Amino acid sequence: MKSLLKIVVAYILLMLTALLALVLVFKGVSLDPVDLGSVSDKELQIYKDLWERFQEDSLAQNAEILRIIIIFWGAIFIIGILLLLLVYFVELKPVGEMEAFANEIAKGNLDVPLPVHRSKLFINFVESFDIMREELRASKEREAASERAKRELVGELSHDIKTPVATIQATCEVLELKYGNKLKDSGDEDIKNLLDKIGTISTKAETINALVNNMFKATLEDSEEISFNILERSSKDIEMYFENLVDYGNIILDNHIPECLLYYDSMRMEQVVDNIIGNSFKYAHTDIHVSFEEVIGSGNEKFIKIKIKDSGPGVFDDELPLIVEKFYRGKGTDEKSGYGLGMYLANWYMTKQGGGMEYYNEDGFVVELFVKKV
Repeated sequence: MKSLLKIVVAYILLMLTALLALVLVFKGVSLDPVDLGSVSDKELQIYKDLWERFQEDSLAQNAEILRIIIIFWGAIFIIGILLLLLVYFVELKPVGEMEAFANEIAKGNLDVPLPVHRSKLFINFVESFDIMREELRASKEREAASERAKRELVGELSHDIKTPVATIQATCEVLELKYGNKLKDSGDEDIKNLLDKIGTISTKAETINALVNNMFKATLEDSEEISFNILERSSKDIEMYFENLVDYGNIILDNHIPECLLYYDSMRMEQVVDNIIGNSFKYAHTDIHVSFEEVIGSGNEKFIKIKIKDSGPGVFDDELPLIVEKFYRGKGTDEKSGYGLGMYLANWYMTKQGGGMEYYNEDGFVVELFVKKV
């Protein structure tokens, strides 16, 4: 638009200069009286009368000619302005649009379409340019989808590997405790060799766990795009998740979950339960009580509340708001393996499933999970 304004201003100045020149030239044309020499007074009076009439007619004719010139100039001026506008919108504006379009493409904005005009000069070029944009956008979307799928797969595999590794570590701890006591009583060399092998297994499992945690941490830092498959599922499946965690100490179900349909992703829900119970087992080393209750939320929505409580020391009050932050690890956790992702993932997974999570201290540490009812 700025280029059009400059052209119009230059054209107006040129036309005004031409008009001024025409007026000055026309005004400079005058009729001088002819030298009559020696004539009689009567002839001189006749000549004066004729001259005055001719001069009046000449002035009127000059005014008419000047008016015609101005009208003609105005018509040329208007036609010129219209032609300039036509040339701008048909030929020059597409160039400006392509420049702006190219700038957007350079910024990575591939969602801005390029308007297609009827100009024969640019229509083929514009169409080709827009096809290129669509191909770039499709390619970028395919690349992003592929990257998300890769990260999701790495995240899922990482977490799925952690569960059996944790089971191996817990089993090794139990075996070490059991055969360690036997070794004290008997001093049997075979038991000692068995304990060495158990120690090797535990060490290798810890190495695998560290590597998987590093991979999971890197994936989580790059992307939060983990897929969820939220469907109507039986509440009894959730109770089964707790019953299957036989390697996490003594888990006591204080009551049975109300039988109903709930909205949740089975894999994510199992991961939440595993994370919460695993944390209690790791840090509290006490019995873990689980109870179920139907509650009503603020929007009159119905939820099943799952209360998970241990009898450990709990969490320091000043750290409670921070335990759901990514990679946060509280005081006294230096000797425990982990990256501070368990509570973060549990809270995030519950939110994504349309539920929620609350946590507090009450003669131990308590986590309450809210799963939305159908």
